[in-house]
Amino acid sequence: MKIFCVGRNYVEHARELQNEIPSEPVIFMKAPTALLKSEEALFYPDFTKDLHYEGELVVKISKNGKKIQEKFAHKYYSEISLGFDFTARDLQSQLKSKGLPWELAKSFDGAASVGTFLSKEDLMDKEGHYNFTIFKNNLVVQEGNTAMMLFSIDKIISFISQFFTLQQGDLIFTGTPSGVGALKIGDELKGQIKEQIVVKTVIK
Repeated sequence: MKIFCVGRNYVEHARELQNEIPSEPVIFMKAPTALLKSEEALFYPDFTKDLHYEGELVVKISKNGKKIQEKFAHKYYSEISLGFDFTARDLQSQLKSKGLPWELAKSFDGAASVGTFLSKEDLMDKEGHYNFTIFKNNLVVQEGNTAMMLFSIDKIISFISQFFTLQQGDLIFTGTPSGVGALKIGDELKGQIKEQIVVKTVIK
């Protein structure tokens, strides 16, 4: 299983972190050991003092594919969920300032919390998009809609498959809307699609 992530896929999030708006998908990866199942706690890492959450729609690849045309990409996934891309923001800033990769800040154990996967058809709105809401301690902190993405799910799948063979079970975090923020021990995160809570993570 591979875990792909898309950076800067919502304009407002790119702006809140003072990043350039990309002209093509920004792709990075997380290690398989970063996977954290819903309801499992994330223990606050001792190598950061600025742990952030980023709520995202997550796509699960349903069959193997390579060099997938965008018009056929919808055939390669049937389920979606929500997840949290956890980031050691202070460590990421240090690495970026030196021109170094982000893995230490993005791919540590537990850095990819993923919820329950459900049928994409059941969660789709009337326009064919997906709305989701992220709660921190029961307060809304992020609201996203895939219509707001710079690059659609199909575009992302097609783009990644030009470089990597996508395999059944691979996960794609499709990017986070604005509203990311810091976490402390005791915080609880939840993600909701179409009035269904599909992911929950507590920080310990």
